[in-house]
Amino acid sequence: MDREYYDELAKVRLIRANELLEEAVGLLERDSYKSANNRAFYAMEKSIKALLATEQIEVTTHNGGLKQFNYCFIYSGDGTFTPEDYQKIASAEQIRNASDYDDFYVASKEETRRLLESTKYIVEKIGSYIAERIF
Repeated sequence: MDREYYDELAKVRLIRANELLEEAVGLLERDSYKSANNRAFYAMEKSIKALLATEQIEVTTHNGGLKQFNYCFIYSGDGTFTPEDYQKIASAEQIRNASDYDDFYVASKEETRRLLESTKYIVEKIGSYIAERIF
């Protein structure tokens, strides 16, 4: 597959990341915190996959995406993305896992609000990075 394919893939994934973020905001407004946490994580995950597409990297697991993001954009990157960015994403994954799989987990409005702030930050940062390179 060629560069044009991966650029288009990055754009499509970024659009989906923003849709997922909007869904998360709506769920927070309806006090559906666990579902909002799920959508927020997937917004981050989709934006990471968009970013990886700019490097023609495909992953099949969440963990694989996080590892590739960490290696390509934190460890080996130009400094645009920081270890703090990685921590925001790793924290989102933990919250999403608890929200989806821990029957006794109680999600709070404040935690979900903070997660959505982090999600918006990551999705926008990745979107800006991609826009500078392919739009």
